[in-house]
Amino acid sequence: MSITPSHRYTAELANEIEIKWQDRWEQEETFRAPNPVGDLAPAEGEELPEDTFYLLDMFPYPSGKGLHVGHPLGFIATDTLARFARMRGLNVLYTMGYDSFGLPAEQYAVQTGQHPRVTTEANIANMRRQLRRLGMSHEHRRSVATTDVAFMGWTQWIFLQIYNSWYDEKAPGREPGTVGRARPIKELIEEYAAGTIPTPDGRPWKELSTEEQRKALDAKRLAYIDYAPVNWAPGLGTVLANEEVTAEGRSERGNYPVFKRELRQWMMRITAYADRLAQDLDLVEWPEKVRLMQRNWIGKSHGADVDFAAHTADGDYTLRVFTTRPDTLFGATFMVVSPEHPMLAGSCIPGEWPEGTKEAWTGGAGTPGVAVMDYQRAAARKSEVDRADDTKEKTGVFTGIYATNPVNGKKIPVFTADYVMMGYGTGAIMAVPAHDQRDFDFATAFELDIVPTMKPEDGFEWDSAWEDDGEIIDSANDEISLNGMHLDDAVPAISQWLESKGLGKATVSYRLRDWLFSRQRYWGEPFPIVYDEDGKPHDLPESMLPIELPDTPDYSPRSFDPDDADSNPEPPLGRLDDWVNVELDLGDGPKMYTRDTNTMPNWAGSCWYELRYLDPNNTEKFVDPEVEEYWMGPTEAKKAGGTDLYVGGVEHAVLHLLYARFWHKVLFDLGYLSSSEPFHKLFNQGYVQAYAYTDRRGQYVPADEVEEVPASDGSGEITYVWNGEEVNREYGKMGKSLKNIVTPDEMAEQYGADTFRLYEMSMGPLDVDRPWETRAAVGSQRFLQRLWRNILDEETGELAVVDTEPDEETAKLLARTIVGVTEDYESMHINTAIAKMIVLNNHLTTREVPRTVAEALVLMVAPVAPHVAEELWERLGHTGSLAYANFPVVTDESLLEDETVTAIVQVKGKVRDRLEVPADISADDLVQRALASEKVQKFLDGEPRKVIVREPSLVNLVP
Repeated sequence: MSITPSHRYTAELANEIEIKWQDRWEQEETFRAPNPVGDLAPAEGEELPEDTFYLLDMFPYPSGKGLHVGHPLGFIATDTLARFARMRGLNVLYTMGYDSFGLPAEQYAVQTGQHPRVTTEANIANMRRQLRRLGMSHEHRRSVATTDVAFMGWTQWIFLQIYNSWYDEKAPGREPGTVGRARPIKELIEEYAAGTIPTPDGRPWKELSTEEQRKALDAKRLAYIDYAPVNWAPGLGTVLANEEVTAEGRSERGNYPVFKRELRQWMMRITAYADRLAQDLDLVEWPEKVRLMQRNWIGKSHGADVDFAAHTADGDYTLRVFTTRPDTLFGATFMVVSPEHPMLAGSCIPGEWPEGTKEAWTGGAGTPGVAVMDYQRAAARKSEVDRADDTKEKTGVFTGIYATNPVNGKKIPVFTADYVMMGYGTGAIMAVPAHDQRDFDFATAFELDIVPTMKPEDGFEWDSAWEDDGEIIDSANDEISLNGMHLDDAVPAISQWLESKGLGKATVSYRLRDWLFSRQRYWGEPFPIVYDEDGKPHDLPESMLPIELPDTPDYSPRSFDPDDADSNPEPPLGRLDDWVNVELDLGDGPKMYTRDTNTMPNWAGSCWYELRYLDPNNTEKFVDPEVEEYWMGPTEAKKAGGTDLYVGGVEHAVLHLLYARFWHKVLFDLGYLSSSEPFHKLFNQGYVQAYAYTDRRGQYVPADEVEEVPASDGSGEITYVWNGEEVNREYGKMGKSLKNIVTPDEMAEQYGADTFRLYEMSMGPLDVDRPWETRAAVGSQRFLQRLWRNILDEETGELAVVDTEPDEETAKLLARTIVGVTEDYESMHINTAIAKMIVLNNHLTTREVPRTVAEALVLMVAPVAPHVAEELWERLGHTGSLAYANFPVVTDESLLEDETVTAIVQVKGKVRDRLEVPADISADDLVQRALASEKVQKFLDGEPRKVIVREPSLVNLVP
């Protein structure tokens, strides 16, 4: 029976070492990063490092479920890079905060009766415990949570800066050569008063009533109140963001029906920044797919606004459409409006079907009003994703309204269909079925005319629309002809004609809509706004911030029958009369006001948390300008400034990043920041995937309880069995629903945190998904065990290194490893850095280990396996942490010279020379050296007839 040596690196010993160093790092505040000024400035006598490195992980939500092994993948990577950067002399800002407002905490409070603050703080504490156990080198002095009262107060303050700002598209930008920036609303008042900016109706500012002045200002504010289409979930009693609605038009949480409703909401005028948000993507180092996703979301399109006269029951209605192809106007044979279009909300719809209405157009309804109302209700149940799906069958109904095509005077029917949405253009389209596939599908389904205005090169087949450019045909009236033209000439020609006739104009449109910023929830930041008796909003002075959430035992918004689409939100704060109704003196004496009962979305805190990390205790400013410039200011390498590295999942590629960039740009425009972009370099890590198992009912069973049973016939086939029943194996993203979770706590207990860290980082490139296999962590454990016994005697615990110089082979391998590992860490190729260290470590197992080599290897291992590295460093005789020890460098460049091998040169199969050549020599180079040999030339007569080469060791020449 073998006895484990008393000083072997086991899981038990690893856990002892890890707790020791985690305690020591915390006690000594090892990972403090000084600021240039303020309470985090260097202690007296300490110097402020000139070179900085600011990296952060995407703000995590502190779930009550805790972390599984998929969550820390990005965290371990950033910690590895942070530790590497410190060892290279950089001042590293690296911490972790918590995006702790939001619906999950509120719903858990509803279910359990515990206040969401209690459960949220418990979840944060648990997550901090888990991250500490993994050895994260976070600076805890800088950690924040969006639910911290001070942080919430500054979020409210930033909201007021946005509310009290407007976008002046003609003003010089803060960056040279740019135009457009946010300005304080007081400057808009000055411009109105001076007449340098005309009022909405052209009258002098002083002639406008107080109410007219307020409306003129509100129409330009970057934060404003408006009626907007929202996702209303009666079963939850709250409005949902688009990303919280499934493709089936149901709530992601609870699976309740979701309806489109027009509700009074706070909005952010992000559309004012559409161009800058798109253009400035060229200034950041992001994955191209993410930049493309953002540009597509912004959706900038050049085209024309065109006005159609719609003949309604209430008189003519100007139905404006935006089209990128005004050159196809002569082929418009019908129009389509969104089910939410305002034309459908009034008395425009006729009481009877017009003569000539086809049965296919009516939806089976007896009147247009019934048809439209039924269709609106059906459309309200669908998500925008579902509605935008081009592969689905087109649905719609005729509104009973006809419009006049402005270029040819033809009367064309107006339909409503859910593939047209108010979120793009004007919520109405002119349909040209010959040259747009969606319109073609609709026209085919509803027996509508298809009139071509372009001639395809191969003629018409009409299996589908012709959407490419082509020679324009049948597109002329008495005043303009596009016939014979092509796209580039026809678009400006028709746009100019429309403008001359007052029927339209060339314009730019965006898919991006203003940001819906209200939630009917309790657990979120209250708005720093109150309303007077006339319902007019008033912003609160800075001295009254923060506005804290009142305590209440009832956190639930009032829920309704899930199918009650006509219900209205009743936020939980609305029930707290003592909080809602408040007497305040806002400068004109004490008066009664009511507070806003909505709260901000959880996006609010995540829009600016990276700025608060910089200066978390500042009570005078959200961040000191000198501190922001030190960490995030523009440099030659990062023109727009920002954090040096931002790591997180690609699922946040659009909305979070877009919203954070918008807030950052407003603060930049107002002069609070030196950086115009928040995140300079972005990296998206992959996911951890794991096997999951289902029983015959299709229900998931606990993956860790499934047994592998080999076939008895020796075929090698495996069956999977749970509780005596054969189950099916599948592969998917690790998660609670699949019952295939493995926690980092389990891994740390079973193997040690360093082994877990090493395994996660060695599984493959950081940006690709990787399969999880717990047992495979043994390989990483063996690497650390070999490292341990290369330096320490397992029997005695004494040092096993020798104080001699390494032999030439070891010295060269060490030099190559140092260079390779350095390059790999720099490029975030941590898996290949580990592979190189394994090669060196294995090499050392066969010989005496010189102290210099052992110390260099320990320092290289330290970023990825810091606890065992610290312990070995201490046992090698060093005092203090190696966190700031110099990362190894190669001082003798000759050690990096290529290794050589002996190449045999044959002529007609006989050896004629031996050449010393680099081991990585190319075939062509080897042949040229062989041909240049004097010994070989004596046996050749000119160029050889045939050359056989096996680089780097053989060349055979046939004369």
